[in-house]
Amino acid sequence: MKTKLLKISSAVCAVAISISACTSGDKASTTTDSTMADTSKVVALKPAGPAPDWGKTIKPEMQTVIEKLASYGDKPIETLDPAAARKNHTPTDAVMDLVKENNITIPASKVDTTGKDIDVAGGKVHVRIYTPKEGNGPFPVIVYYHGGGFVIADLDVYNASAQGLAEQVNAVVVSVAYRLAPENKFPTAHNDAFAAYEWVVKNAASIKGDPAKIAVVGESAGGNLAANVSIAAREKKIMIPVHEVLVYPIAQANMNTESYKLYANAKPLNKAMMGWFTEKYLTTMIEAQNPKISLVNANLKGLPPTTIITAEIDPLHDDGTMLANKLSDAGVKVNSRNYEGVTHEFFGMAILVPEAKAAQAYAAEQLKAAFK
Repeated sequence: MKTKLLKISSAVCAVAISISACTSGDKASTTTDSTMADTSKVVALKPAGPAPDWGKTIKPEMQTVIEKLASYGDKPIETLDPAAARKNHTPTDAVMDLVKENNITIPASKVDTTGKDIDVAGGKVHVRIYTPKEGNGPFPVIVYYHGGGFVIADLDVYNASAQGLAEQVNAVVVSVAYRLAPENKFPTAHNDAFAAYEWVVKNAASIKGDPAKIAVVGESAGGNLAANVSIAAREKKIMIPVHEVLVYPIAQANMNTESYKLYANAKPLNKAMMGWFTEKYLTTMIEAQNPKISLVNANLKGLPPTTIITAEIDPLHDDGTMLANKLSDAGVKVNSRNYEGVTHEFFGMAILVPEAKAAQAYAAEQLKAAFK
């Protein structure tokens, strides 16, 4: 997962493309997608070596990013303390270096960004607000939660995802810097995530947002948080998001699923890292069965229509599939799409990886349809 706290230019973004969204009834509709994008604007990158043993089906662009990440020589995250882990290079670093090395033009930003600190129980959290440059609004609003296992990463590391969605959906995106573990143990991140959503519901108009059109999106740990926000909104009887997009979400605690076995040694996320993240965020391992962590054990009835995006080469692949099925069983409308040949963290790599470009466009189309 992405780890280094660094400043990334807000110009890193996805180029909007148009693709058809999946449709489904009450049961989960799962589509496997390998390209699905017009790749004419994506520079083809070629890896230096053979496909890794843990990912024989890896796409060349994805492999090039993984090779670049390995070239930094960082120690494995699971062998470090959190402070050191946060200094490791990230997949975003690898993408940005490849962009520079290959003289790839970064599209001009279509959004303005501002920062704001909001009050939460026990402190404050920072949010970054992406606002479309064109138009006066009110715009639909997306509350976005980054990944990092509840322990590492920040708004800069996941800037490309948040900005890409803001630009493609023509929405205000509020990216939430929830407090990290182990300094802030479970359920701090979950409480912060809901507090930020509640703030958006109450203050949407002040950020050029439409308070009737609010969705949640999250990646990995952030996908878990986004789903929990929807559950908490239902339980607390405030406005439920009109849609949720969960990108390779953490959805259960069993690390012996088929995808955990197949991709135990994958990069940039492996099984050992997931154990490390879990130990750092939770006070006791018993908490791993809490429905907030193991979403598959939660009451999922009455949640908003949901889009789930998974990556083939990812220990968390089966988490997404299991959650899609549980949501569908609970009567929630679910569309899901799997992207072949890519790894965990691919979603924000649209400038280099065709599957990421396609996945962002798919998420954007699902959100735009929900906002109509």
